[in-house]
Amino acid sequence: MATITPIELWPTRTLEDVQAVIRAVYKQVLGNPHVMESERLASAESQLKDGSITVREFVRAVGKSDFYRSRYFEQCAPYRFIELNFKHFLGRPPQSQAEISEHIVRCVEKGYDAEIDSYIDSEEYQSAFGENVVPYNRGVQTQVGRSQVTYNRTFALDRGPSQISSAVKSSQLVYAVATNSPNKIKPADVSLGGSGEANKKKFKILVRGSKFDSPRRFSTTEYIVPGDRMTPQIQRINRTGGKIVSITEIV
Repeated sequence: MATITPIELWPTRTLEDVQAVIRAVYKQVLGNPHVMESERLASAESQLKDGSITVREFVRAVGKSDFYRSRYFEQCAPYRFIELNFKHFLGRPPQSQAEISEHIVRCVEKGYDAEIDSYIDSEEYQSAFGENVVPYNRGVQTQVGRSQVTYNRTFALDRGPSQISSAVKSSQLVYAVATNSPNKIKPADVSLGGSGEANKKKFKILVRGSKFDSPRRFSTTEYIVPGDRMTPQIQRINRTGGKIVSITEIV
């Protein structure tokens, strides 16, 4: 598991302190990758060093970087992108299907930047990390109001310091979250598509106003989609201008 010790940038910081914070943000937000010199955010790092921005704003810059976007938004399944956003920015797994659906709809309707901002601008982020604490893994800690299934879900997303988040493209929690059930602790799935029980499940996507639904343009259309076809269906809806209202599992 990743460390649960908060790393904070104090007003009395030294250059070494700032560099330690920068390394911690890259590790947490980018999912433990190797960051080459050309991939570093030189301008944002400089602003953090001179106090022009807070750790929170540095986290935002990293989340909106080409590095993050290309690895998680463009290459991962939508469910995987959302669950990793929860892990990277809030330090916990998603709690419910409603949470995931809300973020998928926001991403489709308002775009990538709005999706990233929704975590960093949330009351939860401010309460947990404030302006100068690096986000960290909170899922292994007992918290008031949090379900006890959080620990197993956290373990499914965070398999220790050797795993890189971008190595796994498919959702690890789609079945457990959709059915509100505990998930078994097992080796991470590194396949590019969905697998296991998630593929056996079907989901109902409610869509309003798709162009390919022009005879009933203002009606709400239902699409029944198996778990392993969620990504192409959502992409098709997005391309044709449909508005995703909700995504729910068919029990």
